[in-house]
Amino acid sequence: MLTPMMAGGVVFPGLFLLSKNTLQRLPQLRWEEADAVIVSARLVSSVQAVMASTAGYIVSTSCKHIINDQHWLSSAYTQFAVPYFIYDIYAMFLCHWHKHQVKGHGGDEGGARAPGGTWAVARGYLQKEFLMVLHHAAMVLVCFPLSVVWRQGKGDFFLGCLLMAEVSTPFVCLGKILIQYKQQHTLLHKVNGALMLLSFLCCRVLLFPYLYWAYGRHAGLPLLAVPLAIPAHVNLGAALLLAPQLYWFFLICRGACRLFRPRSSPPPSPCETQD
Repeated sequence: MLTPMMAGGVVFPGLFLLSKNTLQRLPQLRWEEADAVIVSARLVSSVQAVMASTAGYIVSTSCKHIINDQHWLSSAYTQFAVPYFIYDIYAMFLCHWHKHQVKGHGGDEGGARAPGGTWAVARGYLQKEFLMVLHHAAMVLVCFPLSVVWRQGKGDFFLGCLLMAEVSTPFVCLGKILIQYKQQHTLLHKVNGALMLLSFLCCRVLLFPYLYWAYGRHAGLPLLAVPLAIPAHVNLGAALLLAPQLYWFFLICRGACRLFRPRSSPPPSPCETQD
């Protein structure tokens, strides 16, 4: 177990540092640290999402029996991804910190931080990203132990499907990068927003009804009978996982409506509402 976790602890922070240093040092780029940090954090999130989605696809398509079939990649990638969620909490804080500095709230003109500035930024970060930080903490403290201990080697198909929820993440990250460079009104941003909306709906919202349907087909039950046939704690866990996805999807839809609605003033982007 320690080997995949140690590998993840090296890969994700290492990729972030490599990307940030490259963006700052390449003669053709020479980006400011704030831009390099934010783009690098998005890049690492996208890479993790592609890896997770690929692993999830391999696992879910390999498990013909959705309860008993096992695939080594399900436990290996779960362990490998744990350090990512810990790293990403810090990476999100760095992005928030640099945005705070760019807005001129980080200190005086000489660059010194005001007393209590770091704690003020940290409080602002927790207030703004509370749901995302809670989500990441739950993935490490709750979902990981459950997937390793409680499952007892069963249900790799369902775990693989849940990993494929990350399909929407690269679109979210690209949208945030386009916003960073004031490209909200380009065709690329609108196409990316539509793909983000569609992928989020299919892979994060409709995923849960699909999992219930898949179990119902396996057990010979109609979809509406599945919640009554499975343990209450399974329904509770699914509801807790689905709730933030519904909230984020609502925000994305609201942002998409504003983006595609004809207005004289620049509309906000759907990517501004979900991380």
